[in-house]
Parts: sequence; structure tokens; C-alpha cells
Amino acid sequence: QVQLVESGGGLVQAGGSLRLSCAASGRTFSRYGMGWFRQAPEKEREFVAVIARIGGGTYYADSVKGRFAISRDNAKNTVYLQMNSLKPEDTAVYYCGATRLLGLPYTGEEYDYWGQGIQVTVSS
Repeated sequence: QVQLVESGGGLVQAGGSLRLSCAASGRTFSRYGMGWFRQAPEKEREFVAVIARIGGGTYYADSVKGRFAISRDNAKNTVYLQMNSLKPEDTAVYYCGATRLLGLPYTGEEYDYWGQGIQVTVSS
């Protein structure tokens, strides 16, 4: 069992930056690929970014490519999402997920564990 806890959300003006963190419990963090998803009001959950369990490869949604960066620190059991040049359309609840799958899974069904989510609001 893996428990995930997100932090770092909040309110920011358009053009600003935030860094989300997701801390994982347990000793097997390095065995999981880690992803970030988001869900805006009245919209379906959408993929944001993923970092592989092996090799550190990353993959991003087109909507955030060049503005967001995902990274992980296996010593701290933590995955990060650095969000720059934020736009009002980035407003959503952001969730981190853990997957046992290799590669760069980008659908929610491929993830085994989820955090509770954290609100990010970007004002115009």
C-alpha cells in the first residue's frame, strides 16, 4: 500500500509559478512511476505529466509542455511538479498518482494509488 499526500497548492496570479509536492509513504517509492493529473470543475480528469520509475524519462500533456516540469527525489520519496507561466485555464484540483507500470503511462486507469488532491487557482 502506498499513501500519497500533495502539498504546495494555492492561489497565484496569471504568469506566476507554483511547485507542487507529493510525498509517498513506504520504502518502495522508486518502484513506481509517478504522474500528475488535474480536474477542473465540470470537466473530466486529465493527464498532466509523468516521470518513469526507471531512467527518469518524462512525458507531458501538450497543454503544459514547456511550462511545467516533473521531477522526483527517491531519497525523499517525493515527486514534484514545477509550474511556471501559469494560466487561468490551469485552475484545477491536482492529483498525484503512482503506477507499477514501466514506461510513461498517461491514463488514469493505469495508476494504482492516488493522493487526495490539492487546489490550484490561477487568477487573471
